[in-house]
Amino acid sequence: MADNGDKTHFGYKTVESDKKADMVADVFHSVASKYDLMNDLMSFGVHRYWKRFTIECAAARPGMRVLDLAGGTGDLTQKFSQLVGESGQVILADINESMLKVGRAKLQDNGVVGNVNYVQANAEALPFPDNHFDIITIAFGLRNVTEKAKALASMQRVLKPGGKLLVLEFSKPQNALMQKAYDFYSFQVIPKMGSMVAGDSESYQYLSESIRMHPDQETLKQMMLDAGFDQADYVNMTNGVVALHRGYKY
Repeated sequence: MADNGDKTHFGYKTVESDKKADMVADVFHSVASKYDLMNDLMSFGVHRYWKRFTIECAAARPGMRVLDLAGGTGDLTQKFSQLVGESGQVILADINESMLKVGRAKLQDNGVVGNVNYVQANAEALPFPDNHFDIITIAFGLRNVTEKAKALASMQRVLKPGGKLLVLEFSKPQNALMQKAYDFYSFQVIPKMGSMVAGDSESYQYLSESIRMHPDQETLKQMMLDAGFDQADYVNMTNGVVALHRGYKY
């Protein structure tokens, strides 16, 4: 969340707001090639369950338009492509060119063509018409956005009446013991893992810090309501380590 219009958080650091996007871009340029492998290692594969639950809650049907925002390497896009079929459309959008290239190559290698388009886009100013998408998902991307309120308002604008937004993101564990274990794992283990596997401990230090700076469950729910969603709720997973927030536009 930006501070006073010109300062914001980059992990635990305070930086100029207009520099954060480039700093985040550097992180994801660095981690793009090892992103899928590190996701599996860091979460012990559980991220696949979190994403599968998100897909189930989305309830995509043939013919729908879906925006997979901050879609990275395309895990959600691939499944949505199957669900909406030839009459539907999925847009994998990401602000980071490196992630978009990895995602496009991966999906094309997996035979995903035809109903998927790739767009480099900033979540704060989405380049799509009003009332355009039936479903918008953003998985593990909102915490990296500089102006989260602006991004949520942009998503609300391009969502059709009757549509839904699903925000899958790391959140706040619901008991002290889990929080303590999670902190140890995040700051003592993950950066070392990043160094060994991806040759980059600093990026994974930032990613752990960015989780702690992200709004908690109730705060994000209120931000979605403030952005114009008519209703919002959330479901905790893995004791609140991750939460799926759902916003509805009527």
